[in-house]
Amino acid sequence: MWPCLGIYTLFIVTITLSPVTAAAWSENKVPGEDEYPPLWDLAPENLLDFPVKDNKIVINVWNYQERLGVYKSLLNSSAKYFRAFGLQNTGNILWGLPLQHGWQFRTGRLADPSGATSCGYEYGDLLCQSVRSWWSCMNYYLAVIPFLGAVEAGLFGQLPFEVEILPPEERKDDFCYSVADCRSRMPKLMDDWKAFFEYLLSTEHKAVSSATFSSFKLDDALGLMWKAHVSSIAYALPKFQDSLKYLSDPEANFGEGWSNAVDFIGATHFPTDLPTTNNFQAFLPPRMLVEGDVPPSISDFSPRQNKVLVSIRALHKANKLTGGLLLKLWQKAMSNEAGRKIGRELLESLTLSQRLDLVGI
Repeated sequence: MWPCLGIYTLFIVTITLSPVTAAAWSENKVPGEDEYPPLWDLAPENLLDFPVKDNKIVINVWNYQERLGVYKSLLNSSAKYFRAFGLQNTGNILWGLPLQHGWQFRTGRLADPSGATSCGYEYGDLLCQSVRSWWSCMNYYLAVIPFLGAVEAGLFGQLPFEVEILPPEERKDDFCYSVADCRSRMPKLMDDWKAFFEYLLSTEHKAVSSATFSSFKLDDALGLMWKAHVSSIAYALPKFQDSLKYLSDPEANFGEGWSNAVDFIGATHFPTDLPTTNNFQAFLPPRMLVEGDVPPSISDFSPRQNKVLVSIRALHKANKLTGGLLLKLWQKAMSNEAGRKIGRELLESLTLSQRLDLVGI
């Protein structure tokens, strides 16, 4: 009963409050859009491609290309565990992280929203990621913490040097900069990400040969990854609440709404491989929202992009009005594999217009 109740509740909220939202996900991909994050080919391939100084691998994650290199090293080092799920590492469930970051870069969300510097702008340092950017700071906890969790777990083997993350110019106390530093300051987050990578590594010992790393259950791996993902957002959200002041009200509301939506998506163990993530995030706003943007009537957004914004806003509002009860019901519904399967089918139905007749729309 719980799976049906939770799914029905979420469906009523997202569809009834926005009766045409489901059609928003019926497109495939933004025409001509590269399936990889911007500048992916130029990002460092592995850890030894980063500068080494004083016997430390030094990474400036406030540079988009270097933070992208952190993701690329994770994808490359974990590729062998996902061979059974897609050619050329397309089935790797870590793709969701760099693809989301690439969307943030492409849409200008990593630039200085205060306008005090040229960080992130074409007329300044385009690759700069501003510490005043709410999106950039939130993403730190979905880039550096997973990465250092992987280092601690041993994903990269025995490294010849320690890893050091360079601090930003402001708010240095809001971040951590090495395995030991992050371990001492945010042990729960490190534990969650380390557990995911240790699960992958454990399958290597069970494998008969280097070609059979698929001995793990994908649902289990997704569960561990999403647990860590949601924990990172929950930890960072109150920390950077004050950064929302630099954003327009529509953009700030969207950011908070998107963070809330991730809780619902993650509970289904939604697959975050390359093609699925590309299809799913293709309808996110193609630029920063500004004052006067009121979905579903933003003139330079497609009807589908407008409707997705309405859906995210409605879901966030409904969850707040119920004091978080809606999310709890959904999580209860998603607490077993059968429920999660139904939940994923519901999410996937939002991408297929031909399924609208199933819900009477």
